[in-house]
Amino acid sequence: MRIFTIVGTSVVENTALPSAPVPGGYVWIACARSEFEVQQALLQSTLQQLCGHQLVDLHVSDLLNNQLPSHYDYTSQYDLLVFRRLAAGPKEAGSDAAAVPPGQPMKRGGPPILRRINTNPVGFAVFDQVLLTVHPSDCAVRDSYAEKLLAATSTELRATGARVPTSPADLMLRIVNSMVDGYLDLRRELTRQLDHWQSELLKPGARFSNWSALLDARLTLHQLDDVCEEQRSSIQDWIEAVKTWPDAQGMAELRERELLQVRSRDVLEHIERVVHHVRRLEQSVETAVQMHFSVQGNRTNDIMLTLTVLTAIFLPLNLIAGIFGMNFEVIPLLHRQGGFWWAMGAMVLIALGMVLLFWRNRYLARTGR
Repeated sequence: MRIFTIVGTSVVENTALPSAPVPGGYVWIACARSEFEVQQALLQSTLQQLCGHQLVDLHVSDLLNNQLPSHYDYTSQYDLLVFRRLAAGPKEAGSDAAAVPPGQPMKRGGPPILRRINTNPVGFAVFDQVLLTVHPSDCAVRDSYAEKLLAATSTELRATGARVPTSPADLMLRIVNSMVDGYLDLRRELTRQLDHWQSELLKPGARFSNWSALLDARLTLHQLDDVCEEQRSSIQDWIEAVKTWPDAQGMAELRERELLQVRSRDVLEHIERVVHHVRRLEQSVETAVQMHFSVQGNRTNDIMLTLTVLTAIFLPLNLIAGIFGMNFEVIPLLHRQGGFWWAMGAMVLIALGMVLLFWRNRYLARTGR
């Protein structure tokens, strides 16, 4: 568990839970899901001391549920957001992979990058003076943003425009934004992997047989699309809820509210970029499969055309050979000394004429690859 006290531009990490509200500031309590389950009573007591309210039992169950999709809920005292992060790493024990027998890794096909992408929920309980976040065990998002938050208090970073979050809601949006940006960083590798997949599908002379892995890759992209849609829906619900908050008192609070809405829309725009990219990858895979079968069909047509042309060329020659093979006593040219050469010459001329005819009609032209 990591505990931070944030007052203005000052960020201090504490070793113990505070027992009283922070004047002019707020507290960020970041804990793992297992810690939240074990220390639930202590955290509820701390929330009662700091905010005068506790989490509703149903919301506690939501924060403990590691299979919950992204969604937004609220009460009159706090807001609750569950956001499934997209990250390259193993699933948390008991998440979507719970159906896999113990001791056996979950087998997933497709390109290596798709086999590494998993999702785990992160819960946010946003009070007026407290942000409680529940993360998967060893969550890199929590630790990386905590280091970034501590570093933002330095004079050098403040001079470059780095700002400390002004409220628990602002801090929550920044963490969510870092999760979405973490997936956006995977776009280049995802695109490179699927481009390689497409090149394998479109090789003219290759026999593609790894259809089960391709199907797994498509299913993984569908799952990512569903996760992104849930994320977008939850953030949209959050934006609509912010619009219903009581009117701001004073210009400072009004500006803070406007900045919060701007950051919310920015997070939503990033999620929409993720959705657009995942759908484009789905379309690329689908198009590659269709082009693969189209190429195979054209290759089969070229082979059948060649065989048909060869058959058409030799058909008149077989006719001549069949005529001279009849069991009649009198056949023209059969008993003449030059009859064989006349027949062979006629067969060669007919074959050359057929080849010339087919060439001019482009039946023998090679299809461009």
